[in-house]
Formats: sequence, structure tokens, C-alpha cells
Amino acid sequence: MNHALTQLQPYPFEKLRALLAGAQPPADKRPIALSIGEPKHKSPTFVAEALSANLDQLAVYPTTLGIPALREAIAAWCERRFKVPAGWLDAARHVLPVNGTREALFAFTQTVVSRESQGLVVSPNPFYQIYEGAALLAGATPHYLPCLEANGFNPDFDAVPTDVWQRCQILFLCSPGNPTGALVPLEQLKKLIALADQHDFVIAADECYSELYFDEDNPPPGLLSACAELGRSDFKRCVVFHSLSKRSNLPGLRSGFVAGDADILKAFLLYRTYHGCAMPVQTQLASVAAWNDEAHVRTNRDLYREKFAAMLDILGPVLDVQRPDGGFYLWAKTPGDDSQFTRELFAQQHVTVVPGSYLSREVNGDNPGARRVRMALVAPLTECVEAAERIRQFIRG
Repeated sequence: MNHALTQLQPYPFEKLRALLAGAQPPADKRPIALSIGEPKHKSPTFVAEALSANLDQLAVYPTTLGIPALREAIAAWCERRFKVPAGWLDAARHVLPVNGTREALFAFTQTVVSRESQGLVVSPNPFYQIYEGAALLAGATPHYLPCLEANGFNPDFDAVPTDVWQRCQILFLCSPGNPTGALVPLEQLKKLIALADQHDFVIAADECYSELYFDEDNPPPGLLSACAELGRSDFKRCVVFHSLSKRSNLPGLRSGFVAGDADILKAFLLYRTYHGCAMPVQTQLASVAAWNDEAHVRTNRDLYREKFAAMLDILGPVLDVQRPDGGFYLWAKTPGDDSQFTRELFAQQHVTVVPGSYLSREVNGDNPGARRVRMALVAPLTECVEAAERIRQFIRG
């Protein structure tokens, strides 16, 4: 057996199940889950129609590289969304379709990490746990950068010691962040690119929440935006990960893409050819339809704005919680221990949230997720409002 498997920690939801085991919530209160970040808005009908219209492609072996139509649609979307000059993104070299970002983030780490060196995989803390597991199974050591309120819930990159950057092989970014919702500013992205050049590491930007924001006139920048402003047409050392799961309410489609540095993607394609993870052709054709349409994405943002406004109106007077920069989570401060808060809320009100300490790691005695909980605003508006009212009642006692 691979001994690195023994280093993996239980996933947050395994810990949550254990925490809630034996608790008996009121039978007269329906369960409301604010725990799992699974979009519940209606999936676009036209995507389902495109999928069903191409079921004859079940008879076709898909290629790992994907069909040109999908790669071209993705490249065009990146140009529109992140103001990348036309022609910079070569759909044949700079874009690779993947079966959702989770699979891609893991596989990408196995491709990039060099097992011969004492490499670090640097990530925000709290974080998406796949970053940690992928690092350990690639033979690297995870290094965690705390995301504290004092720094806008972003890592203090200026405080990172030089020796960490020298050992860094991959820097994971998540913007908007999971669970904090914080955005990494454009100027900070440019500084990180300079550090990547100086110390020769790869920036892997997980941007799967990038299309969930509040100001329609100011969509948040991404790593490709920074490359465009820097005139970095080769996207050297820069790779972005995107998905249709959150943007288009299509988590079951398992469709996303990786884009950026062509040399890295060439190696990643080789790895994936052996990995056996080609996206079915009918899924690719349905994905083309999704990437080519923005109307359903704007509607999606409207629904989240409505839920954020309603929940913050109810919770603001009783809980230390603010609207994030993006994403669909509330990162609320709890009056006491976050695990106890979570269990008692479930037992008294039948509402499920995730303890922040389950999404973070303790470093030097501090866990940046402690005394916080993550609430996913994925349920319908009426359920979110009811959950907020129950949480308010729970806090007031």
C-alpha cells in the first residue's frame, strides 16, 4: 500500500457526520443543510437538451485532449471574461478540458511535483482539502498560509519567508476563496507572478467560484487577467482551473477546464493520457453550449444576491458575519467553540453547517478556522431564510 495514504486526514464531511452522530434534532423541524456546497439552482435546460441530442456519441471513444469545438469555446470565454487579447490563447496548446476541477487539481499536482526534491505545496488556510491530499500523495509537504480577518481573509504573502518560496513547487490560490469568499487583488496576483519567476514555482489558481460575484459591472479579476496586464502572452508558470459546477449549476456534468502555460499543459496532457480521464463527447458538446451562454449565469448571480441579502438581514444583528467578495458561502464567527456551536445548532434547530476548524489546519497552535462556521447558501431562498431565522433563534436562546 502507498504509505502516504496514512497521512490523509478524514474529509470535513466525515468529521461532521461523526460530530452529529447521536444528536436528535426536533422531529417537527425539517432538515436544512447549509453544509455541502452543492448548487441547488435549476440546471440550464438548453444544456440538458444538448446532452440528450448527442447521446449517439456514447458509441465514440473520447480523446483526452478533447474536441476542438470545446477548447475553442473555452478559449473564447477566457478572452471575453478576463480580457485576454485575441489570439493569445491557442485552443490547441493552452486549454485542456477536465472532468471537474477536483479531479484536475489532484492530477495536476501529481504532474508538477518533483519527488526528488523536498518540495512544498503552498496553499491558503482554510482551504479545499484536495490541495493537501494531492500534495501528500505526490510526495510533497503541504505548507499553510493563514487567511485571517486582519488581512481581508487572504494570506499575508509578504510575510512568507524566502526559504518557503525557494522550496515551493506549487502555490495554490482560491479566489473567491472557499470558505472565506475573499478575492486575491489583481496587483497581488502580479506580485505572485514575479515571485514565481524568481523562485521557479507554478501558480495554480482555483477559480471555480469566479462567476459568483455581486457587481455586474466589475467581475473579479483572475490569474489570466494579471497575465494580460503584464503582457505575459505565454502564461509562463500560470495555470487556472474553472468549472461549470458553480457557474452553471451543473455539478453532475463534471465538466471544467485547465488553461495557461502550454509547456505545463503538454506534460499534464501526457499524465492524463495514462490517467484515463477523457471527457465523454456528449458532455463536451453540452459544455460548449454552457460556455457560450451568459444569460443563465447572470440569473444565477441574481438568485445568490437575493439569498445573501435576506440572510444577512436576519443574521447581522445576532452574529458577526459579513457579505463576502464572491462565492456562495458565509464565513460567520461563532460565540464559542465552532464544533459545539455546530452540534447544538443541529440538535436544537435541525440546521447543518460546517465547523471552520474542520476546513483548516492548526499551525503553531493556531487554527484560522476556529470559532467560525461555513454556511453554504445553496438551498432555495425560502429554506435559507428559514435557516437564518432558526439560527437567530438558537443564538438568542
